[in-house]
Amino acid sequence: MTEIYLDGIYTGKCDNPEKLVQTLKEKRRKNVLPPQLNIAYHKEKGEIQLNLDGGRVRRPVIAIENGKPLLTDEMLKDIKNNKLTWKDLIDQNIIEFLDAEEEENAYIATTRETVTEEHTHLEIDPILILGIAASLLAYPEKDRGDRLNYGSRMIVQSTGIYLHNYLLRDDTTAHLLIHAQRPIVQSQTTVATGLSTHPSGQNLIIAIMPYYSYNIEDSIVINKSSLERGLGRSLFIRTHLTEARRYWGGQEDEIGIPDPEVRGYKSEEEYSMLSEEGIISPETSVKDGSVLVGKTSPLRFLGIQKEIRMGIKDRRENSLTASKGESCTVEKVILTSTKDGNTLIKVSVRERKIPEVGDKFASRHGQKGVIGLVVPEENMPFTKDGTTPDIIINPHAIPSRMTVGQLLEIIAGKKGSLEGKEQDGTAFKGNVEEIRTNLKKLGFRDDGKERMYNGINGEIIEAPILIGMGYYQRLYHMVSHKIHARSRGPVALLTKQPTEGRSKEGGLRFGEMEKDCLIAHGAAVTLKERFSSDKTQIQICKECGITAIHDRIKNKIYCPLCKGSKIENVEMSYAFKLLLDELRSMLIYPQIVTEN
Repeated sequence: MTEIYLDGIYTGKCDNPEKLVQTLKEKRRKNVLPPQLNIAYHKEKGEIQLNLDGGRVRRPVIAIENGKPLLTDEMLKDIKNNKLTWKDLIDQNIIEFLDAEEEENAYIATTRETVTEEHTHLEIDPILILGIAASLLAYPEKDRGDRLNYGSRMIVQSTGIYLHNYLLRDDTTAHLLIHAQRPIVQSQTTVATGLSTHPSGQNLIIAIMPYYSYNIEDSIVINKSSLERGLGRSLFIRTHLTEARRYWGGQEDEIGIPDPEVRGYKSEEEYSMLSEEGIISPETSVKDGSVLVGKTSPLRFLGIQKEIRMGIKDRRENSLTASKGESCTVEKVILTSTKDGNTLIKVSVRERKIPEVGDKFASRHGQKGVIGLVVPEENMPFTKDGTTPDIIINPHAIPSRMTVGQLLEIIAGKKGSLEGKEQDGTAFKGNVEEIRTNLKKLGFRDDGKERMYNGINGEIIEAPILIGMGYYQRLYHMVSHKIHARSRGPVALLTKQPTEGRSKEGGLRFGEMEKDCLIAHGAAVTLKERFSSDKTQIQICKECGITAIHDRIKNKIYCPLCKGSKIENVEMSYAFKLLLDELRSMLIYPQIVTEN
């Protein structure tokens, strides 16, 4: 007997599962049962799963009966003439929606030509096998599956024109590619999703060859003149905001240039860029840590009466400053108010980012790499007509990853740029033979390779080099946002160890494995300073082994248990002292046995 489950709840048994499933599907097709129902028969488990619940991902396919698709040629003509709509096809059950479970039981044909008697459904278009991000890639069916996964993740991380109204917006962070271009080789999805008007990359001349081992392990060599012409140049926009709050007791924050008497007053120079109102003006150049909006806050919330009575008029400096490591220009200043009626000031700053060594680029085939070297144009290899590549990538990146799609894109891009036409790189639709014959007609080798010359010594390079056009994206992972070092700086209040994170000028966690690396390098002496970031001296009672008390009034140190004065100074990490305190708070007695 086969068990039947409805939305995962056991409902009953049946002895002829195939016939039951067949009958249910026929009734669904005749609209007796709701179209949201999905039926899956798991023979090996001996169960039928009926699903009607929400939250399932379902996709449309064309139904097939007796080896013939229900969508006929006449219907296709009616769709073109707007006599039939998508809704009509769903209502007539010509198009069915399958969920992941029912799809396991279906046998879906990719194209009309491949339909046989055994098939149950037909794809509307084979590209619908892929999701949106993966269908934006060029020739994805020629790449390995994992590379498509990387490729779609990278498309999401690329800088480009994310919206056309970016000048009216005040996003917290935004990246804008200045000279964004539409890809020469693009998929039909690019146009369908509107991404042809929101491009996220540039068409570059790519050569696949090693270059004095500077493009080892996926790094890329980039042409300095291309960078100067604007390759990969982008803007980084960040919005800082501050609010003038009101506090109980009638006190409030004040916007304006702080008085020199105020606690934490910086210096006259740092406030020199502010206007009379204490707010910076647009198009002002700003260095890191510069004041954008001058603001002072009350020191303690005592109330006006107490302030007058005690003669306290103390305020502290609480200005809005630019982030560390930012040298930028003020883009715009917005003054508005919150729903509580407080003044809200937003300052957007922009920073120009020119690609440098360590910045990340990626093609649409999951081939990511960082810049390993910026080479002057005269030292780049060149073809017989003097063409130099914009970037050089390593040939070793291709065979093991099997991204044949990238090679196809390069030669299709070469053909497209010579013809001045966009090329169709949609999944399952690319025609390799046509690209090759057309390249031959244009006077090039059909595989896109050319003889190249070494730019440094002018000698001919023995092997023919594949050179052509490819679409490259600049990703938002930039060295200038990640570079981080620290000598001395703030420590956390609780553990007395250095703070964490680049934004807080934090320390770098140096663990067991890093220690082993230094020892392996024969640099063990450098370890001395690494492990004493929270070294502290604690007074411990020799008898009881617990922390002694320092009575500052009587100026004497004694043990709280035996009141004795046999006290020893013990050096330890402050984090260990904290552990002892926490154990004591849980009524555990951690005894430290001191020895000379």
